Amino acid sequence: MEFDDLFFMKQALLEAEKALDKDEVPVGAVIVVNQRIIARGHNLIENLNDVTAHAEMQAITSASNFLNGKFLEDCTLYVTLEPCSMCGGALYWTRIARVVIGAMDFNRGYSSLGIKLYHRTIVSNGILADDSQKLLNEFFKKRRK
Repeated sequence: MEFDDLFFMKQALLEAEKALDKDEVPVGAVIVVNQRIIARGHNLIENLNDVTAHAEMQAITSASNFLNGKFLEDCTLYVTLEPCSMCGGALYWTRIARVVIGAMDFNRGYSSLGIKLYHRTIVSNGILADDSQKLLNEFFKKRRK
């Protein structure tokens, strides 16, 4: 059975829902190699009291441990929200092959801030963007009450 971008982004959305359940900004990520999820992550910033505990950083660390190496050259990251500048920088150094983004972050996303990913990294966006944005809107609506 071959999986596609929708399948893996749905898995990232499940991670985002875990973050939402923990009262974290609902961002989720999975890293895939050869049609297999090797790492999962969701925001844990509040729970760990760590500003670097973004979903992408959690997934990068887990994938690197799984592969026993720092480069993710054969991997794809699926993430529900465009990575920030910190995560974009980390992704640059991993040399990740592909990044698939749900919702874009026009205020804090790496691309709007002029951060470049590794020159061989392929980026796709808009996969289940509405679902990703809906989780974010739900979270911030509750916060603003």
